[in-house]
Amino acid sequence: MIIDTHLHLIYRDRLTYPWLQDEPGLDADFTWETYAREARRLGISSVLHMEVDVVPADIEAETAMVQGLSRSPDSLLRGVIASCRPEDPGFVAYLEAQRANPFVKGFRRVLHVVPDDVSEGALFRENIKRLSGTGLTFDLCMFPHQIDKAKALVDLAPDVTFIIDHCGVPDIKGHGYDTWKRGITEISKRGNVRVKISGIPAYGDRENWTLDDLKPYFDHTIGAFGFDRAIWGSDWPVCTLGGGLSTWVATTQALLHGCTMDEKDKLFAANAKRLWPLG
Repeated sequence: MIIDTHLHLIYRDRLTYPWLQDEPGLDADFTWETYAREARRLGISSVLHMEVDVVPADIEAETAMVQGLSRSPDSLLRGVIASCRPEDPGFVAYLEAQRANPFVKGFRRVLHVVPDDVSEGALFRENIKRLSGTGLTFDLCMFPHQIDKAKALVDLAPDVTFIIDHCGVPDIKGHGYDTWKRGITEISKRGNVRVKISGIPAYGDRENWTLDDLKPYFDHTIGAFGFDRAIWGSDWPVCTLGGGLSTWVATTQALLHGCTMDEKDKLFAANAKRLWPLG
């Protein structure tokens, strides 16, 4: 069993994605049908959709669209990690509305696409604290040099589970191992933080990366967090830039060579089931 905790769907005729103009390799429709066909062949049995940084006016429409897709026969979709804007005055009302929808499992605000002071604002931090007691998780997607911003947010709400996306977004192509390693070691000391094994081929040489390029990053991430605090995600369709879904599943299996069946199960499924009610 594999639970994919990080699927993106792109429907350009339904939602607006401003960032696509800067990513020609992703400026296309990536539909549920295309993903599901391959996912079922790989043993993926449950899926969480991850927000795709649509324009703010489309945030709730994105959740509704994915929830609609989940109602199709034999759908693997079990919930969404929804977009949010904790820096906005309307966040409190938005949070209450999402809490009433069990399909919403958590939130994400991508922080490396906004100025650092966004996450340092008083309203942003006050709203992050409002997640306490909700059972909703918060994904952190940021660059290694922003790790102090992540630590500050994590410490605001010790009973909230925060998830570091993409092994902390290492600069594999630029050989930024040491800076990244220090940050992962520091953030892993917070007991309310989990890490997502996902996305790392996109941060290397997308055309020519090898298993050996990725292995030091995987090994240190698991060494810092342990298998009890790691979950798996495909980062589809971003993973298509570095080989595709099948390649990433096979690569993960290769990175897990020598690990026990229990460790593999924790990464691929058991930890995700403990974090979220997936039905």
